[in-house]
Amino acid sequence: MKLLIVTVVEQFEKEVLQLFKKAHIENFSGSDIEGYRNPNSVLLNSSWFPSQGGGAESGMFFSFTDEEKIDAFFDLVKTFNTTIETNNPIKAVVVPIEKFI
Repeated sequence: MKLLIVTVVEQFEKEVLQLFKKAHIENFSGSDIEGYRNPNSVLLNSSWFPSQGGGAESGMFFSFTDEEKIDAFFDLVKTFNTTIETNNPIKAVVVPIEKFI
């Protein structure tokens, strides 16, 4: 069992859910987050009355799942990322789990 962590801009959240389904990853959790591209954007938005909102509306999903399903998910993400015309691809990482109950 491994931990799959996925980050995505809000624009592609529905697609990530479809990719989970295609990879047969049925159990996962998600949360809304703000994504930042560089440290300067954090500093610019930390004033009392910022002229613009914070970072990009994004989502983070995670799942404790089997390696075979993760491999399938990665293949789907690689294919999806080649079809988009933005510099905000779906990003995913895998973390090994030493122990679990």
